[in-house]
Amino acid sequence: MILMTSNARKILVTSALPYANAPLHLGHMLEQVQTDIWVRFQRSRGHQCLYVCADDAHGTAIMLSAEAAGVTPEAHIDAVKSDHLRDSTGFLIGFDQYYSTHSEENRQWSERIFQKLDAAGHISVREIIQAYDQEKGLFLADRFIKGTCPRCKAADQYGDNCEVCGATYSPSDLIDPVSALSGSAPVDRASDHLFFKLGDFTELLTTWTRAGSLQPAVANKLGEWIEAGLQDWDISRDAPYFGFEIPGYPDKYFYVWLDAPIGYMASFQRFCAEHDEDFDAWWQPDSQTELYHFIGKDIVNFHGLFWPAMLRASGLRLPTAIFAHGFLTVDGTKMSKSRGTFIKASTYLDHLDPEHLRYYFAAKLSAGVDDFDLNLSDFVQRVNSDLVGKVVNIASRCAGFLRKNFDNKLSDECDEPDLVRSFIDAGDGIAELYENREFGRAMRDIIALADRANQYIDDKKPWVMAKDPEQVDDVQAVCSVGINLFRVLMTYLKPVLPGMAERAEAFLKISTDWHELQAPLLGHTLEDFKPLLQRVDPDSVTAMIESGKVS
Repeated sequence: MILMTSNARKILVTSALPYANAPLHLGHMLEQVQTDIWVRFQRSRGHQCLYVCADDAHGTAIMLSAEAAGVTPEAHIDAVKSDHLRDSTGFLIGFDQYYSTHSEENRQWSERIFQKLDAAGHISVREIIQAYDQEKGLFLADRFIKGTCPRCKAADQYGDNCEVCGATYSPSDLIDPVSALSGSAPVDRASDHLFFKLGDFTELLTTWTRAGSLQPAVANKLGEWIEAGLQDWDISRDAPYFGFEIPGYPDKYFYVWLDAPIGYMASFQRFCAEHDEDFDAWWQPDSQTELYHFIGKDIVNFHGLFWPAMLRASGLRLPTAIFAHGFLTVDGTKMSKSRGTFIKASTYLDHLDPEHLRYYFAAKLSAGVDDFDLNLSDFVQRVNSDLVGKVVNIASRCAGFLRKNFDNKLSDECDEPDLVRSFIDAGDGIAELYENREFGRAMRDIIALADRANQYIDDKKPWVMAKDPEQVDDVQAVCSVGINLFRVLMTYLKPVLPGMAERAEAFLKISTDWHELQAPLLGHTLEDFKPLLQRVDPDSVTAMIESGKVS
């Protein structure tokens, strides 16, 4: 239960929707962990912060995968969603609602928004020429066409870019193109498509992208597209297609990227129906609530241009901010199945503690869009040093003395009130770093406090004092200060390490929520100390990599 403070904010947060056609990997978890940390921080501060997400469940690829597996698309996406939710839960992601874009709520909102766009004159229809697979009986997206790169002549390249030389092109530029589905040569075929006239919103988007809702690098990139002239956006796909049919246009379906962001609304509507929350109060233009999207930098065009234009045209509120992050690399290179560094979330969970990775992500994340490197040797060293060697060490060192000699009871008075107060006062700066998504800087400040706490214990040497009968009470005083410092540290780490925080709360017999951190614990009785976190075993990291290798 969240204790709401008198000045509590009402915040709705989303992360990008995983595609319901493949398992989650650590790139997905980077985004979900970043989002979850920020959400948990807001909750710990006493705010109402809701986190919704869903599976992105439409598209030709899902239809073809279901066909190959001999199941319906609905059965396919249900199975994938179950796996996704299992893995996210394994990483302690605290969704308030996890849904699917293949829902009645999403259908209704997609139709409603489209009809508003159409009625306002923002939809046009025109004929386009597309590659068509006569054997499969469907139009081919770029990724379903292969051929020889027109620049470097590398064979077996997809229809939009060459993986060998990096060239980008259209499928018609390929040499000897074939369908990746049937192997037959595609033919050109005409079809009417619906287009969203994004250029109608140039003035809105020019203003909105520079209004502080985006990171500077993202705003600059979107500014380049705006200055070049916003192109009409093809929002339809031809049958056969797994998705929602467009009302009034038989055999035409909403392109997956139209209904995907609308899935945020659908997921939240489902939450509202189940928890007696007022949906309209969160989505009207004059709403006093906040809306944030956490996404990868590869989809900023959809969220920073198409999405706000759709919302404004539909009479709905715009996002408060969009937070983009970079790509995940492992040991300095792109994730690779052959090297075992394309690590699925489930593979990681089979070998390692999710909180180890949550902390490592936090320790290196910033508010920027730079790529993030998971350096596995640094991962082992940093987690073991910071969490086990420093934070847990404070509690374990002090708890033994308190249990053995003082029945787990803390002193009635604080021997170092200024020291404890300095730790509590440091929370304002750490909170600001969390708020601004500067998690790496926040972790450095927290670990610097842990160093101070350990230095205090080293200076006092309670293990020496315990041998002198005249200093027994001093041992209790020193260890009580140490436990109070540990409590403050766990309060600051709780958004990152919710499982460890829960175990610490059982030991401390008190909540570690941020807004409850006001004064030291005095005369308080603890539970017996139990291990809070195990060290990272380098052999387990090796085993994870080996198990993930694909020849």
